[in-house]
Formats: sequence, structure tokens, C-alpha cells
Amino acid sequence: MKRLLAALLLFVVAGCSTPAADKTDTFSVALQFPPRSAYAFDADDGALLMTLGVAETLTTVDDKAEPAPSLAVKWEQTGRTWRFHLRPGVTFHDGTPLTPAAVVTALTYIAKVSAPPRAIRGIGFQIAAAGAEAVDITTAQPDPVLPLRMSSGNLAVLAPAAYTKGQPAVIRTATGPYVLEEVQGADQAVLARNDHYWGTPAGARRVTVRYLTDPQSRALALQSGDVQFAEGLPDASLDQLRKAGAEVTSYPAARTIELLLNQSAPPFSDLRVRQAVTAAIDRPALASQVLNGAATPAADLFGPAVPWGVTTAPAGADVARAKQLLAEAGHPSLKVRLWTFPNRPELPLLATAIQAMLAKAGIEVEVSVGDYAAQEPKVLAGEFDMFLNSRSYLSDFADAASVLTSDYTCQGSYNIDHYCSPEFDGLVAGLSASESVPRRQAGFAKAAAMLTEDAAGVMIVHPANTAGQRGVTGFVPDPLGVRPVLPQLQPAG
Repeated sequence: MKRLLAALLLFVVAGCSTPAADKTDTFSVALQFPPRSAYAFDADDGALLMTLGVAETLTTVDDKAEPAPSLAVKWEQTGRTWRFHLRPGVTFHDGTPLTPAAVVTALTYIAKVSAPPRAIRGIGFQIAAAGAEAVDITTAQPDPVLPLRMSSGNLAVLAPAAYTKGQPAVIRTATGPYVLEEVQGADQAVLARNDHYWGTPAGARRVTVRYLTDPQSRALALQSGDVQFAEGLPDASLDQLRKAGAEVTSYPAARTIELLLNQSAPPFSDLRVRQAVTAAIDRPALASQVLNGAATPAADLFGPAVPWGVTTAPAGADVARAKQLLAEAGHPSLKVRLWTFPNRPELPLLATAIQAMLAKAGIEVEVSVGDYAAQEPKVLAGEFDMFLNSRSYLSDFADAASVLTSDYTCQGSYNIDHYCSPEFDGLVAGLSASESVPRRQAGFAKAAAMLTEDAAGVMIVHPANTAGQRGVTGFVPDPLGVRPVLPQLQPAG
């Protein structure tokens, strides 16, 4: 994936900055996830502000999911302390300079909220100024990936004035290429180009952001020209959008739809039964036919969105092997329950298709589509057979250790399928000592292979993200979901 520093882009942006061009240098976008709580940082809205190109963090990530400079230009570790050297010449949208004291104020606030961001939760986080150009961040134990943690959007830095009255004030207080000028609840926001930005200027003078939670509404807004960019488009609308002149992009997402199997009780406490379910499911057919190519079949937990993910497709169904494994386990036929929820519309479709595939192997499945909030306590307590879930495998920043710990270790807080392997726990625990990001990523891949070998659920598909542009150009997808989307866009022509 290329970063948006190309000379051509700079030339076009410069051309759009003339007074004549500024009269039409505006556009509108439709986004799918509105702010949860008035852009509150302790409600994950800091990440949204980073996506908009409003707020920035000390670090970002590069194409290899390794930490890269942002508001900090370099860093080094001494024991439990990391020193981050700040970028010179950066000013907040209110005109005040970026200083070590400002960073201390911002990060101290977010570290002390009742539910700190997952990126820093439980690491013992303290920050102090280190002279006039740097800050020191000290953790309870040596942390090899603190620079990667600092890329979490919920750790964005706002001007000191933002923290004077309770919840941080986000209007005209950040550092990004766009200034948040106006907020209309959870429905709309208005951004203006930051003419004093330290880096590449934003591609438009003004952007209106509309939050449309219904995917069909986003597609219709793009098709009609009410917006010039939209994300999260339904597959059924893509051909019509292309006919209307939109350029549609599909790209990997760091998410897996997984069929979790309750290993705390029969029949799925038996490895052979779990392997039989895996063999009976045709994952390539689910991706290409049921979801019409809007996903890739999952060979393991991690897919093409991350550098350590498996990109080769799994084999199709082997019904004969599935029947053989069930017979060996003493279950020539089975009757089980499969639960899922409708919030993600692809889940009920997949559940019905999986039901038909398992029937061919002698597994009768009763599908129940219900409210996730009601299902969650039961599945965590082991009161289920199969649960079809959709799960992001990155949590706040581009590192998988958190999800591996919460979802698959013996004492994991979200270990729905009740998988427990001391060998796996030892592998995940050892990640805390990995000082090299590539070495950690190799550990993630090894952990995923272990889950596949132990049939810890069936990784079904990796859904794709979609985005469309019409009347604007410049969109470059970011499967990691870290880099700002809007600053790269500019009016066509």
C-alpha cells in the first residue's frame, strides 16, 4: 500500500489551493459509524477523529504494521521507559504549539479515565516531559511495543485548552490536516482544511461528513450524487453504483467470521467432531457464492489484511472425511444448535448455508438468530453448541496479542469456545518479551496455526471492506484501519 506522498498528489493539491479553485473545492462523504458519545476519547471516538484526519497520535504504522513517525519523529527505549522526540514546528488548530507539556496533559487524561483505551489498559502508564523536545513514557514492566501502542487513535493529542472542563473539547483543538469546525450531534460534522498543517495538506477546502448507519442509504446517497464518497457499501448495490459512474474499491478487512464450537462439553470437546465440522464446510463456496465474492475464505484466524496473515484459500468441503471422523468419534449423526445475530446481515445468510452443508455430513443444525446482548452471557458461560460470530482481530492498534489473549487463552475474558491449551498460553505469554515487531508477527502466525491444528472453531471467511468515490479521486484503502481516509480525497478535475 502506498502512502499519499506522491508528487502528482502534491501538484493537484497545490492547484486546488488557488482562490478560484477554492470556490468549488468541497465535497460530502457518508460514513457508517457515527461518534458514540460526542467524540469522547473514552468511548473510542478518538479513533474516529483520527480517521477523519482531525486528530493525530505520537506514532502511526507503515505498510508492514510497524510503528512509523507522526507527532513523534523518533523514539528509543531504556528499561521500562520509552523517550519520544516530538516533531518540531507543529501547532494545534487553536494556534498553540505542540510541547512536551501538552502531550503530558493529553495522555495523562486518557490514562486516568475509568476505562482507558485497550492499547494501554493494564500496562502501568506514566508520562513526563523530558526537556523541551521530548516526553518519557514509563510502564510497570518493560514494554517492547509501546511505540505501536501509541498509534491507537484513542491516544490522540489535543491542545491543553481541550482538557480544562471535563470531557475534552474537540472543536479546533487537534493537529491534523483537517480542523473540526462544526458538529451536529451524531448526524453530521463539518471539516475545514488546516492551512498551517505540518505535513501534506488536505485535498479539499471543506468536507461535510454525514453519518448514515444504513448501508443502502449510503449507496443511494452516492448514486444520487448527494455525497461523493461512501464506505461500507452493500454488495447488491455495487453494479448499480458502477453504472452510475462511481469507482468502487473492495479491500481486505482485519476481521474474521468464525464458527465457535463449545469445547467445554460434548460433542465438541472431542477434537474429531470439531475436525468433522471443519471438513464439512465449504469455505470457498461460502465466500464466492453465498457472499458473492464480498469476502475471502479463511484458512486461519488472520487473513490478507495483515502482513502475517494467511492468503492461500482453504480446501473445499470433504463430506466423506467428515462422516468418517464422526463415526470414529461415535457420532454417526448429531443434532446441535447454532446461534448468531442479525446486526451484521451476512451472519444469518452464512448460518443457513452452513446448516445445509453440515446436514450432508449427518449433522442436523437448528439455527437461531437472536439478540447478541442476550446471547453473550450464555455463550461465555458455555451454554451453547455453535456460535457464528464476527470479530475484529486487531484491538485499538495493529497488534494481535490482545485478541489472542482474550479469545483463546485458558483464562481469556472472551474465550467463547472455551479452548484451553497450556502450550498456546505459553506461546502468547512469550510475546511480551518479543522486542522485534516482525518476531511478534511470526508469533501471531504460529499461534493461528496452532488454533487451526486444534480445530479451535472454524474460521469461515474474512469479510471485505468496500468504498466508493464519485466526483472525487485519491482514495487509497488501508486494511489496518489506522491511516486517515478523508485528507487523501480531492474533488475530481
